[in-house]
Amino acid sequence: MTDSALRSHDDLRAMFVNCTLKRSPETSNTQGLIDRSVHIMRKQGVHVEQVRVVDHDIATGVWPDMTEHGWAVDEWPDLQARVMAADILVLCGPIWLGDNSSVMKKVIERLYGNSGILNEKGQYAYYGRVGGCLITGNEDGVKHCAMNVLYSLQHLGYTIPPQADAGWIGAAGPGPSYLDAGSGGPENDFTNRNTTFMTWNLLHLARMLKDAGGIPAHGNQRSEWEAGCRFDFDNPDYR
Repeated sequence: MTDSALRSHDDLRAMFVNCTLKRSPETSNTQGLIDRSVHIMRKQGVHVEQVRVVDHDIATGVWPDMTEHGWAVDEWPDLQARVMAADILVLCGPIWLGDNSSVMKKVIERLYGNSGILNEKGQYAYYGRVGGCLITGNEDGVKHCAMNVLYSLQHLGYTIPPQADAGWIGAAGPGPSYLDAGSGGPENDFTNRNTTFMTWNLLHLARMLKDAGGIPAHGNQRSEWEAGCRFDFDNPDYR
């Protein structure tokens, strides 16, 4: 075991967002894979929070609080506060028609609605946090879905470690889902290896960023740019 693995992680917080289309208590195959990653993190002392989005009344839109834009109810602001309390965010969901679920799309849109908020350093608020994703299904599309999620997270300001995704689809389907009897999902070495590597890479990078005080605040401060600082950028004079 390496020195890094022996370091304490009990000051880290992780949030797993399950974007299944199934409301509780219906079985979520995505939850089955989430449980594997959560187990590793909790063994390392990480405080893990989980949310199944469809169990909440989340408005559609790209503003922080959609009750200010005509919606009667919006539980997203409470979830957003919990997202901001986490050092690690893992977006998890199923594949439908080869793409991410509509719930996953809504979550990314709502995260985007808060992306313009700045932290105390004048950086975008998601800076200093790490992101990853878990994808399940019974048809092809894991890599396509993961590319979309990880691109979205880094664009918002999350730092993405190497091998920040894992998934399970079985044989190119349609076929059994992850938790179906005899699916082979929970025993699949490829999926188990990738899930384990993803989890540890998230932990390692979150530890590094927290110890470093986040991303260095030079060259990426929106507040300073708006104040006129250009961080060595020379705008060509075409006059």
